[in-house]
Amino acid sequence: MATQSRRIFLLDFEKPLAELETRIDQIRQLADENGVDVSEQIRLLELRSTQLRGEIFSNLSPMQRLQVARHPRRPSTLDYIQAISDEWIELHGDRGGSDDPALVGGIARLAGRPVVMLGHQKGRDTKDNVARNFGMAAPGGYRKAMRLMEHANRFSMPIITFIDTPGAWAGIEAEHLGQGEAIAYNLREMFSLDVPILCTVIGEGGSGGALGIGVGDRLLMFEHAVYTVATPEACAAILWKDAAKAELAAEALKITSWDLKNLGILDCLLPEPVGGAHSDPLKAAEILKDALVQNLDELSQLSPQQRRELRYQKFRRIGMFLESA
Repeated sequence: MATQSRRIFLLDFEKPLAELETRIDQIRQLADENGVDVSEQIRLLELRSTQLRGEIFSNLSPMQRLQVARHPRRPSTLDYIQAISDEWIELHGDRGGSDDPALVGGIARLAGRPVVMLGHQKGRDTKDNVARNFGMAAPGGYRKAMRLMEHANRFSMPIITFIDTPGAWAGIEAEHLGQGEAIAYNLREMFSLDVPILCTVIGEGGSGGALGIGVGDRLLMFEHAVYTVATPEACAAILWKDAAKAELAAEALKITSWDLKNLGILDCLLPEPVGGAHSDPLKAAEILKDALVQNLDELSQLSPQQRRELRYQKFRRIGMFLESA
């Protein structure tokens, strides 16, 4: 990503890094103008920049990880699909009169294997975000997703879902159209599907909107993605009547990939390029593809009955704890 792009979407904790990179650019420009060899100084400063980037992104707080997960330049569902698939045909409509642009899906070929891919789709700018409702799917989006998953099941194609939403659309019209029923139906039906199901949290996984396409055999998650029952802002507003306490809520909610790994909810934690997936989208896509292919190979060795039973037991174990005196 160009320096100008980094400045436009600069996160607060990236400022020391941006200042150092600006200094490197200035020194390089002055050296070129005056014909001075400062290659050794530039090398040392670039080494320090790499070290600083690693230090910053290895010590992020939960709220800072949420900022990374929401980064406008973070790769989206369609970005990953186009990067990892050999072929891709998007399918539209829920066959009930709706085609929700906030949830996309279709048929693809991954490493030579036919699959169905679907996921939440955020926009790149304000206009695109408004058109896609900021990745918050309506009931028609979840019904479209279920139609595609039933298609995959009928033709024995594995299902791959990409989760990236602050939550399902919570408008009055969504309730009129049966938002809760649409998500609940997906939860029930995904448990009964015969084919392998891989779910990956690529950015922000929020509430029932994430769960509507989140029941699978394996849950994968990028290092700086988050998965939460409610956004920290909403949680703070509910518990403390103060959205400004979002950082405190983010700590309490255990939303990071490391938290979920320790809690036994996450099956596979995907490392991101230093600086986040938005700093090197192609590298992030390569990491994702390798993980998906490996997990699909493992799941394909199991029978449909074994996969359904493991899927059921996986979710039964979530939240289980022992209480002692």
